[in-house]
Amino acid sequence: MKKQYSVAALLMLGTLASAQAQDASRIQTKVLGEDNQPVLVQFNAEGKAAYRGMPAEQVLRQLLALTTADQLRSRTVETDQLGFTHQKFAQYYQGVRVEHASYSVHAKGGTTESISGDFEKITGLNTTPTLNESAALDRALASVGARKYMWQTNDAEAASYRPQGELVIVRDARNGETGPLVLAWKFNVYAAQPVSRAYIYVDARSGQVVLRDDIIKHAAATGTFATAYSGSRSVADGTTTNGYYLREVTRGLGIETYNCKKGNSYTAAVDFVDADNNWTSAEYNNANFDNVAGDAHFGAQATYDYWKGVHARNSWDNAGAKIKSYIHFDDTPGDGVGYENAYWNGSVMTYGDGDTRFRPLTSMDVVAHEIGHAVCEKTAGLVYSNESGAMNEGFSDIWGAAVESYAVNTLSAASSGVKAKSTWLIGEEIDKVQVALRSMSDPNSLNQPAYYKGLKWYTGTGDNGGVHTNSGVLNYWFYLISAGKTGTNEKGVAYSVASLGITNAAKIAYRAESVYLTSSSTYSNARTATIAAAKDLYGANSAAEEAVTNAWSAVGVGAKYAASSVVAYCASKGTSVAYEWIDYVELGTLARTSAADAGYYNGTALSAPSIGAGTSQTVKFSAGYAGTAYTEYWKVYIDYNGNGVFTDAGELVVSGSSASAATLSATFTVPSTAKTGNTRMRLVMSDASATTSCNSYSYGETEDYTVTITGGAALLTATASVAGLTSLTGTVTPIGNELAKQLEVYPNPATDAVRIVLPGNAEATSVMLTDVRGARVVGATFSNGTLNVSSLAKGMYTLSVSDGQKVFHQRFVKE
Repeated sequence: MKKQYSVAALLMLGTLASAQAQDASRIQTKVLGEDNQPVLVQFNAEGKAAYRGMPAEQVLRQLLALTTADQLRSRTVETDQLGFTHQKFAQYYQGVRVEHASYSVHAKGGTTESISGDFEKITGLNTTPTLNESAALDRALASVGARKYMWQTNDAEAASYRPQGELVIVRDARNGETGPLVLAWKFNVYAAQPVSRAYIYVDARSGQVVLRDDIIKHAAATGTFATAYSGSRSVADGTTTNGYYLREVTRGLGIETYNCKKGNSYTAAVDFVDADNNWTSAEYNNANFDNVAGDAHFGAQATYDYWKGVHARNSWDNAGAKIKSYIHFDDTPGDGVGYENAYWNGSVMTYGDGDTRFRPLTSMDVVAHEIGHAVCEKTAGLVYSNESGAMNEGFSDIWGAAVESYAVNTLSAASSGVKAKSTWLIGEEIDKVQVALRSMSDPNSLNQPAYYKGLKWYTGTGDNGGVHTNSGVLNYWFYLISAGKTGTNEKGVAYSVASLGITNAAKIAYRAESVYLTSSSTYSNARTATIAAAKDLYGANSAAEEAVTNAWSAVGVGAKYAASSVVAYCASKGTSVAYEWIDYVELGTLARTSAADAGYYNGTALSAPSIGAGTSQTVKFSAGYAGTAYTEYWKVYIDYNGNGVFTDAGELVVSGSSASAATLSATFTVPSTAKTGNTRMRLVMSDASATTSCNSYSYGETEDYTVTITGGAALLTATASVAGLTSLTGTVTPIGNELAKQLEVYPNPATDAVRIVLPGNAEATSVMLTDVRGARVVGATFSNGTLNVSSLAKGMYTLSVSDGQKVFHQRFVKE
């Protein structure tokens, strides 16, 4: 039987199809996940213009085709060093949180650049539980099977650990990562003996435990401390009435290290105290291994310094959170067996003394690894099972290696030097049985895979789906882009990956983890995220993008790098040249005279002038007028890093205004970090000061040209590196000292009224007022050159005043 639709339904279907087609025309790149839902959407110039100013939730509702049952609730808004704003939303279905599903909108300068995340398409799921909270908790505790729980101890905070149930929608992970979505009770269960802490999810209808997400993952003075693993180190600490102790407040809210005295109580822990702040080997290299307290303390300081110095992140939560470490922890005191583990429990660091397998677990890479879990919890929140859990472990190993390298190669410059360490071995200083826990440069040698679902890949259910094994794939990918390598992988495919250096590689990994990855991300998602991060940081078609892509291919995730043939630039055009246009442009060997070019001229095929990196250059230009010489706003942009946009720091090289028909000139300096090769220069002349590099505007013209940068930096150049070079913005200098003429508004700020004076004292034929959102404002009256603003709310407004031929714009503040 053929489907039959009413006229209204057909109209609705037609409207939906039209909207979907329109959205498709605005998309530059769309990456779909295994569920056929988008995990990354990047917009072209049309899309950026279409979604500019649209609320982030509305963008997502439109692009993800949300129904009335779907809700997105804003969780966080952060702005990064590149000037991007990232607004993250949590997904809800019929008011119930969809666990691990989130979506982000990435914008720059008010323009939505891309969206990314994990959206779960849900239909017909029953959100009414048949199992109550108390019964569900019994099932959760039965699955943990601990002898004692934290709320049953004498700890001062014991009562706060009693689990409270929350209804959520989560994926049943008992059969891997593609199980069905179910309604479940979520509990935070903290066990004291044996130690464990995890989110336990109990199906609210069947009573089965469908997922366990481990929180505990696994295994103002300056003194000198003879540490066990890093030599004699300077450590920041504090003082008491009886000496010095391992507490300091110079980093964030502080770094504190305590002695559990081989017990399992945090509240019973005491300070390590030294009389003269010279923590010598004779005093602390004893049978209790008290010297490892210095390793934990210095390791926490080095980790804080790394995150602050390299990634501008203020502690693990990016808000200066205190880092508290507890040494000599033993989960079962008095049993004669040392605790062979170290973990982050969601709020503090805990270190055992080891026994037959490990030495005390406070080596720097272990410290940085565990704090890395805290960073992951506050960023991507990768679920600790299967592929997402393997990447959770892998990222922590990455931070262990990166902090070690930073401490040895950077911190050593300020003191006697950190004891040499093996960057690509994890836990080499604590392992008694083998060379290390893991090798990032040769995962197979320590029974980890170097290839996705290849040799050594774990397919069982133990270790949360092999999180400590399958992390080898991410580890090896990171090693390849850091150190570079040419070879043949285990599938017999040749690869060549260029070295980016460990710092640049870490910046890519961190941007992927903090901006693009979500709780349930897979290795395929990580490939998409790191490629996007490389483009953000170092530009499209950069050496970084190529290395990242080829490294993923080498480890069996995706194809090799293929350069984009053309860098696409946004559109910029004046809609009218009836009154003015660009009639002359000169830079080096480029000198072009023209009449009006219908609002836009593409001169990129002309012979390109050469401009040397680090040199001073002068650009000349002039306006042609049909009659009166009106005030024009000039902007010259150069895409220094070749990434297809003009919005990176320092790429607006000239900005100024003039009402002169004579030739104008401006001088700018090409940054030494500019990318060698051909790129685009854009000149915009507009009657509106707010016109940017990607506008369709009323009066004026845009012209594009190719310029060749010589003597620049290597292709790997971060756009953020040119930030702060204010000399890049030149000054427009009218030849002949002809003064600029523009709309005058005074007083500014104003309280009751503003006086409006047009160039040449022309008569205003219309006046329009808009607020900071661009919305038209009513209620202000204009008469005899004066605008009454007494009824307006405080804030900034824009006046658009016409003399019958042209429209002039000016901002003012209402107090």
